[in-house]
Order: sequence, then structure tokens, then C-alpha cells
Amino acid sequence: MGNAAAKTATGGMRDVARRAVRAEIAAKAMELFLDQGFEETTVNQIAAGVGMSGRSLFRYFDTKEDMAIGGLVELGHDVAAALEDRPADEEPWSALRHALEVCVESLEGDEVGLRRAKMLAGTPSLRTAMLDKQLRWQEMLVPHVEQRLRGSGQPQTLQARALQARALVSAALGCLDVAATVWTEVEGGRPLTDLVDDAFAAVRS
Repeated sequence: MGNAAAKTATGGMRDVARRAVRAEIAAKAMELFLDQGFEETTVNQIAAGVGMSGRSLFRYFDTKEDMAIGGLVELGHDVAAALEDRPADEEPWSALRHALEVCVESLEGDEVGLRRAKMLAGTPSLRTAMLDKQLRWQEMLVPHVEQRLRGSGQPQTLQARALQARALVSAALGCLDVAATVWTEVEGGRPLTDLVDDAFAAVRS
């Protein structure tokens, strides 16, 4: 393995390790937030829960709010991977819906998923963090949608394709957010996957 390849491999391993630590911190933070409340939980309590100092914690997250959405940011990588794995000839809107099922399954399959969604929706100080999460997801998903548009055979300028990709991703994430909000309002009384389907269908129509 050449020096360049070795550096790339090392960098990739470090990125995986960093993501693993971030996921551990985010999981412990969310456990404490749900048990004690977001505002009531301190950074030092989270740090103690993962065996590091509060100062070390900020090497992985800039704020406590970032810790609350850290698991969702990591989930965005899984959604992006699912989107990449969709059939190449599947149109982007349908591919986005199928890829977002990863997120739906994560929320519905987690026994505290509804409580977590309600906390995120009902905590004013987390609203800005949730907007940041959405922007990060867009950065992950837009390139995959652009690739699909490039292979669609439709003549498009680079600028037009970029605009369309961003619009599609933004609309898809908006549908997910609306469905999640309704899901919390009805206390999980309707399956989240059905609510996401309804939101996607409403936009498409």
C-alpha cells in the first residue's frame, strides 16, 4: 500500500472511530435527557456516563444541543447509504421515500422513539439544533439525488440539476418532519410510516 493509500485508510479508520465515540456520547446523553429532562441534565453528567471529562466531550460536540441530535446526525449517514443502494433507475422522489424508511424504522423500532421525538419537538432550545440536523442531512443526500438526476437522461444544466436535487431533498425531509410532528401529537396512534407516506403523497399530488 502506497503512502497516499495508507493515509486515506488511516483517515477512514479515524473517522469511523470518531463516529463510534460520537454515537456512544449521543446515546448516553439521550438516555439522561429522557430520564431527567434536557435542561436538567448537565454536560458533566453526560461526560461521567461515558467515562470522560466534560472538556473532552467538547472535542466531539460543540454544544449540549448537538449531543441531543447527535444520534440523528449519525442516522443521516445510514439514510444516505440506503439512498445510494436504491435501484439506479428508481426516480429520485421514490428513492428518497424508501431511503427515509431507515429513519422511520429507527424511531418506531425504538421503545423510547416516541418520547425522544416529543422531547425534540417540545424543547425550544433544540429547534435550532434540529434545523442544523436537517442541513447536515441535506449535505449527505443531495449528491446522491444529483447523481440520479444526471442518469435520468433529461437534459439539464449543472445549476438546474443542483437546484432540483436540493428542492427534492428539502421537500422529502420536510415531509418526514411533518409526519414526525403529527406522530407525536397523536401519541403514536398511527404508524409513522403511514404518516410519512401520506405526507409524500400530498406533496406529489
